[in-house]
Amino acid sequence: MPITTDLTKRLGIQHPIVQAPMAGGGDTPRLVAAVCEAGALGSIGAAYLTPPQIVELGRAVRSLTSRPFGINLFAPLRPPGPPEDTAGVLQRVAPLFAEVGLPPPAAPAVPADVFADQVAACLEIGATLFSFTFGMLPDSAMKAVKQRGLLVAGTATTVEEAVLLEKAGVDAVVAQGSEAGGHRGTFASAFETSMVGTIALVPQIRDAVRVPVIASGGIMDGRGIAAALALEASAVQLGTAFLATDEAGAAECYKQALVSARDDSTRLTRAFSGRPARGIVNRFMEEVERAHAAPADGGGESGARRVPFAVGRAGYADGSAGSRG
Repeated sequence: MPITTDLTKRLGIQHPIVQAPMAGGGDTPRLVAAVCEAGALGSIGAAYLTPPQIVELGRAVRSLTSRPFGINLFAPLRPPGPPEDTAGVLQRVAPLFAEVGLPPPAAPAVPADVFADQVAACLEIGATLFSFTFGMLPDSAMKAVKQRGLLVAGTATTVEEAVLLEKAGVDAVVAQGSEAGGHRGTFASAFETSMVGTIALVPQIRDAVRVPVIASGGIMDGRGIAAALALEASAVQLGTAFLATDEAGAAECYKQALVSARDDSTRLTRAFSGRPARGIVNRFMEEVERAHAAPADGGGESGARRVPFAVGRAGYADGSAGSRG
């Protein structure tokens, strides 16, 4: 039986469930559409996509479903400066690249600023919800999204961040607890002081803002959903729970690693991108951490991610996908 909340009404969905956007290929058009067809809200993680790719993926989703879906970007961050010395980390991971038949790794180039073009593309694909993480949406982007009639949701890991997002005009706040897989969305405080668990975070944010709250982090089944709704969340966001499905684009070794994971199988790491992210402990993570030379903040993920997805061994399984619950 459908559970109706203020947010399900506004989104036009039957169930208070949002499939978390998972930048990097986990949320295939098939997965997004299947979630939508089941009465929840599927989401596209578009942060790593070019504007033409966003349009193409949006069209693919729309060809499979006529129901509402969401689109997600990373809030624009100041481009990181080139690291002073990349030789150490490149030397450490080079054998892993060679082991799976990839060319030697090279220091990544600073990405071009295409955020405005990405936003424009997101507004052309017929999405119902525009969500973002890692910070605040620029005023111009917020205005453009609102003018097109999309609902807007921002990610908060603390009460302070939730209040800032509400003041900026979001329609909902995604409360990302410390259990969440993938990257931490922290932007207003130090990561170390923003590790609040979902059960503690959701009611505190709910008391601090008037907009609907979407609970995210460690929610894997109906028990977690019921708990979040009891804490007065208007919906829940699940990412990892969807990654082992047939429709998901994760490598088979990663799906198997998820299914066999235990309560102590994950930890926070900067190994994949330089930003803290929760992932399944694996060889790549341990090698980079052992070298004490993680990639510069935000600058190395695209290369690092090639290793886990190039092989069929769980020892490389990557748990660092983009914005997830």
